[in-house]
Amino acid sequence: MSDKSLYERLGGYDGISEFANNLLPRLQADDQLGRFWKNRGEDGIDREKQLLIDFLCANAGGPVYYTGRDMKLSHKGMEISESDWEVFFGHAGATMETLAVPQQECDDIVAFVSGLKEDIVESK
Repeated sequence: MSDKSLYERLGGYDGISEFANNLLPRLQADDQLGRFWKNRGEDGIDREKQLLIDFLCANAGGPVYYTGRDMKLSHKGMEISESDWEVFFGHAGATMETLAVPQQECDDIVAFVSGLKEDIVESK
């Protein structure tokens, strides 16, 4: 097993940025999930993307400090459903496949993100 952090194994800041740059347009274009970005300005979307990159980098062991809110507060009131969660995971999986993320790193990402579900999903 590698002594490298997940951050390093994903290609550092550039690799995680590439992941976010591939994932977010998928989510925004999705018929079900697109509602979360409807009526959002470009600057707000860019800020959200930067927070996502910072959050992923920091939590993958990188030297990035995340200044955003915790996941529960960030997603409160969005009424994210179990179905939304599953659709999100489909897009995340497609992104990892497109970027040829190795299986171990995919498994590590899925394990980490799955641990956030209780703080993100509000409704069944």
